[in-house]
Amino acid sequence: QVQLVESGGGLVQAGASLRLACAASGRTLSSYAMGWFRQAPGKERESVAAVSRIGGGTYYADSAKGRFTISRDNAKNTVHLQMNSLNPDDTAVYYCAASVRRFGVPMTTSEYAYWGQGTQVTVSS
Repeated sequence: QVQLVESGGGLVQAGASLRLACAASGRTLSSYAMGWFRQAPGKERESVAAVSRIGGGTYYADSAKGRFTISRDNAKNTVHLQMNSLNPDDTAVYYCAASVRRFGVPMTTSEYAYWGQGTQVTVSS
C-alpha cells in the first residue's frame, strides 16, 4: 500500500500563497487518483481538489476554483496543491489522499483509502 506525507503548510497573511506537497512511498503514485481535503475545527472534512489517475481530469471545490491548482508528478511520486489568494476561511488541516478509482475524479472521502497525517495551514487577517 502507499504511504503519504504532506508538507508545506504554515502561517501566512491573507492574500499570500502556499504550495503544499504530498510525497508518496511504498507504491507508485501513478496507481492512484489523488485528492486534497481540508478540515477546519468543528467542521467536517471537505474535498478541495482532486486529479484523476488517468487522463489528467481535475475537480475543484467552489471555494478553490480560480485560486488553487492541483498537479501531479508521477516521476517524482509527488502531488502538489498551489494555493493563491489565501483568506482566513482557508485555515484548516490539509490532507492528501489516494484513491484506487481507475477512471474519473473521486470527490468524496469514502472514495479514498489512503490518507496522510495532514499539514496545518493558518491564514491570518
